[in-house]
Amino acid sequence: MVSMGDATGMPNKMTTDTSSSTNDLQVDVIHSGDCIEVMRGLPAGSVDLIFADPPYNLQLKGELLRPDNSKVDAVDDHWDRFASFAAYDEFSRAWLAAARRLLKPDGAIWVIGSYHNIYRLGACLQDAGFWILNDVVWRKSNPMPNFRGKRLTNAHETLIWAAKSDQSKYTFNYEAMKALNEGIQMRSDWVIPLCTGAERLKTANGDKAHPTQKPEALLHRVLVASTKPGDVVLDPFFGTGTTGAVAKRLRRRFIGIEREAEYRAAAEERIGAVRPLDAEFAAVTTPKRAEPRVAFGQLVELGMLTPGEEVTSINGRHRARIRADGTLVASGLRDVRGSIHQVGAALEGAPSCNGWTFWYCKRKGKDVPIDFYRQRVRSEMARSSEPGPPRPLQ
Repeated sequence: MVSMGDATGMPNKMTTDTSSSTNDLQVDVIHSGDCIEVMRGLPAGSVDLIFADPPYNLQLKGELLRPDNSKVDAVDDHWDRFASFAAYDEFSRAWLAAARRLLKPDGAIWVIGSYHNIYRLGACLQDAGFWILNDVVWRKSNPMPNFRGKRLTNAHETLIWAAKSDQSKYTFNYEAMKALNEGIQMRSDWVIPLCTGAERLKTANGDKAHPTQKPEALLHRVLVASTKPGDVVLDPFFGTGTTGAVAKRLRRRFIGIEREAEYRAAAEERIGAVRPLDAEFAAVTTPKRAEPRVAFGQLVELGMLTPGEEVTSINGRHRARIRADGTLVASGLRDVRGSIHQVGAALEGAPSCNGWTFWYCKRKGKDVPIDFYRQRVRSEMARSSEPGPPRPLQ
């Protein structure tokens, strides 16, 4: 069940008390409570992606001071304290099992951590049956210095990306990642700055609202890489709502779980101010093979191209006319006929030809590639799959 919301698609009451389980899935909500209990009450196989930023279990001992003796605002909250590694492992196995139950068969999970916990989480992931796809190094361009001078500056965190199983047909928007990286295949080391400036949420007295708030740029890359618009993204350690804010902006649906009231309040205010992108701008680049197939004959059936109409090759050397069944016949050469690809190849004396980019038609005195009309049909097909009445082709 999709929760009712305002005109932006967000629910009117974002926080939900989950003291009782439900068989319906509410989205664009923040659940109040323990993440394991809440996840156990959500319907199985209902989530496309999970992004998890669990407690680090930093094991800090004493205050951390800068060279000027000022105190470092480190992670020393009660939620990051565990009695032992065994206790942390038990907690990790429990929430990962609950999370895995919620994933669809082709779902996936991202888990982020530091050197304190990521190796233990990796083992728990594999023991739970997840199939690791990549480990991604998030290299911070502005890391906190090592004030004690006894270790290397800790300048990165690690994200583990894993499918629900080795049989999962998980989402990976390879072309979109390549586009984000200026046409070069995206690597597994990401240079992204820490959350600073106006993006860093503060309390009324100027303190950090959350000690480990993640930058929106990091979640943007994760969601563009591994989700589609409309997908449901669960964050069981929601904090101040970075996952929800980015998901809403990118037209994904989110489910947050957070037990700390002050974090939930900050997340609600933050997400409430986000406006989703228009559907056109939230879409990601997909590989050509993933686009719906459109036959040339469909353009003829739809009246975009007319039987008897002449088309011209891209180099201007060849002409052909369109037949009612979507084939071409070369002008002046009656024995050369066939598909847009076959006729193009025959006229060029080539073994093959992409007829969509080879043939042009005239519109208002200008040459227009026939592929223009194929893309229009694809666009209308995509629109017709969205909620609401179908739209006629223009």
